[in-house]
Amino acid sequence: MDHVSNFARFQDAFLNVDVMHKYWPMIAQGIGVTLELAVLVVISGVLLGLVLACVRLYNIRIVNALIVTFADLMRALPPLVLILIVYFGLPNLGITLSGFTVVWLILSLALAAFAEEIFWAGLLSVPKGQWEAARATGIGFLWTLIVIVLPQAFSLAIPPLTNRAIGITKSTALGTVISVPEILNQASTALSFSGNATPLMMGAVAYMMIFIPFVILTRWIERRFTWRNA
Repeated sequence: MDHVSNFARFQDAFLNVDVMHKYWPMIAQGIGVTLELAVLVVISGVLLGLVLACVRLYNIRIVNALIVTFADLMRALPPLVLILIVYFGLPNLGITLSGFTVVWLILSLALAAFAEEIFWAGLLSVPKGQWEAARATGIGFLWTLIVIVLPQAFSLAIPPLTNRAIGITKSTALGTVISVPEILNQASTALSFSGNATPLMMGAVAYMMIFIPFVILTRWIERRFTWRNA
């Protein structure tokens, strides 16, 4: 009997059907915001990282030093600290950004810093002989980079890049500290309204709905490109 009553209390606290029904629209809104943020962060972060890595190939000393400094700083500083500095600091300079924009910007820059180093390693791993052979046939530097070098570098960069992308996109939950209505924020708000932990369980399930397929997809991509490169 005690086991039954204990389970009933657990069910009422964490799996309350009435609470689920009432607050599901809030969690659904959070899922939409989290998905939008994650997709934007991956696209902008990967593209910026790729551009920065390619710019380093031109070997302009000052520019390369700035890129390396940017990558080191963004990889060293916690995203939460940067989010708080930008969100609360920029208004003092007359620049006001929405919470959504701040989270997107900081996480994109964080991913770009890691992506730049990953792509740079991939570019350096392509044998110099392929550059020289292409240039000897009259192909220009940019065309050699786009047609011959980048495809090889990209295939080498995919496995570590996908792992890093997962880690960064999960940080969308940091948006809750500046009231971005993503999953954790909505679940926490529903928790305070309902006095019940069920919204947190709903939030956990929502995160699994988003990121488990993402993890499965990245594992498939990793196996595919690892097999290609073997």
